[in-house]
Amino acid sequence: MAQGALKKTKPTTGKKSSSKIGPRVIAPKKSSLAKQRKSMKKLSSGLIAKTERSLAERAGHLELLANAKKDKMKEKRAEFKKK
Repeated sequence: MAQGALKKTKPTTGKKSSSKIGPRVIAPKKSSLAKQRKSMKKLSSGLIAKTERSLAERAGHLELLANAKKDKMKEKRAEFKKK
């Protein structure tokens, strides 16, 4: 029993892109509200930048402390091995 000819496959369709994820914001209609929103966005970005910078400074300080502590431990171990 001979097998029949193979069926041709259908071309695949492109993958549908999902819609944008995140909150939707309706743009204000009044010009005064638009200006207010723009200034608020500008000011909040400055606050975020300052906060991130201060956190980075603190984290850097902690890293320096940790490295200093490791150096002290290495010195103590070296002295202990010499004895």
